[in-house]
Amino acid sequence: MNHDLPALRSFVLPGSGLLNSQLHQCRAICRRAERVTVALARQEPVPSEAIQYLNRLSDALFVLSRWASHLCSEGETLWDPNQAASGQG
Repeated sequence: MNHDLPALRSFVLPGSGLLNSQLHQCRAICRRAERVTVALARQEPVPSEAIQYLNRLSDALFVLSRWASHLCSEGETLWDPNQAASGQG
């Protein structure tokens, strides 16, 4: 899926469409689970595969969100640091 997408030169902001937004939300939840699992691993044994799985899953959800936007012909909103710094973004 990633092969058919344009290369990224900036962060992608969620929200180009409903499916894109939902997949970004899933990714955020997955990243939260990854952080909680890493914190838990500092306290007790956690299989390293669990952390690796959550990391790969969040990557897959990111690619899926971009792919969904591509298939639905919805443009991606890229973060423009200059615009954000000027208060326009």
